[in-house]
Amino acid sequence: MAKVEFLSEETFKSKVFNFEKNKDWTFEGDKPCMIDFYADWCQPCKMVAPILEELSDEYDGKIDIYKIDTEVEKNLAGMFGIQSIPSLLFVPQDGQPQMAVGALPKETFKKAIADVLKVEEPSA
Repeated sequence: MAKVEFLSEETFKSKVFNFEKNKDWTFEGDKPCMIDFYADWCQPCKMVAPILEELSDEYDGKIDIYKIDTEVEKNLAGMFGIQSIPSLLFVPQDGQPQMAVGALPKETFKKAIADVLKVEEPSA
């Protein structure tokens, strides 16, 4: 069963973007990913969490889903200009990442996974 993985600044550099090595966006991952910028006190973040767990299972092996605690990883949150949470960054294998803000319904996530990450919904 796939798990949503929590990233620190160090793991972010190895799995998503090594901002110390590269000025321009260079994706380090081997498959598209979604990154949830959240905080423990944030109520809408708590609504999104179980949806991300479900998506992690449904898209297992096709996309990675990460979480970044904006209270702990202030540098990462600042780098992406996170103003409100939850903010979700959709990172395709090629091309620029796109940010979505707010507690979105599952169908909206699936649409973004298809449109931005170019990953089709697995057939049940």
